[in-house]
Amino acid sequence: MKDILILLAHPKLEDSRINNALLEAAKTLPNVRVHDLYDMYPDFNIDVVYEQEILFGHEVVIWQHPFYWYSAPPILKQWIDLVLEYNWAYGPNAFALREKTILNALTAGGSREVYCAEGRNHYTVSEFLRPFEQTARLCGMNYLPPFSVMGANKIKGDQIRQCQEEYINLLKWLSTSEADVIAKDSCQFINDLDIVKKGGQS
Repeated sequence: MKDILILLAHPKLEDSRINNALLEAAKTLPNVRVHDLYDMYPDFNIDVVYEQEILFGHEVVIWQHPFYWYSAPPILKQWIDLVLEYNWAYGPNAFALREKTILNALTAGGSREVYCAEGRNHYTVSEFLRPFEQTARLCGMNYLPPFSVMGANKIKGDQIRQCQEEYINLLKWLSTSEADVIAKDSCQFINDLDIVKKGGQS
């Protein structure tokens, strides 16, 4: 079973029903560690050595965040800028993150329909996430399609529970070696896959 690190970047977590629901579900699994960056570093003074030690000890990394202005909240960019050092995360002598699996888990107020060439945002979520994809690729990591909860502000009741179930299914699947073989372009969102939507065996 692979160990999973959820790097949480949400500046107003107390106001997010969906993110709290996802985290509540994730914390039920023994191999999942939730690391809240805003709680840990309210002054943005990130402990690089500590963060690198945590990263090194997990095979799967999830950047969990709201989709702010087509990207992520600023602490995640600060984390990437400081923690992913040359010749540790990337460069000719960098092997710390090679072959680890990574993806974004995001919540967005907009629906799927507004994130496409014909929609008012003109681009897909994956296209907006290209800097994260290239960061992962530079570090030799296996970047997967994002887990995305779209229209998050309007989701209630059974829909929230469905999101929790899908997140649990995803985390369980990522705990196995099977998740390494998914092609990045095989789906728009990883929660479109049956193994995530329904659980069980792929």
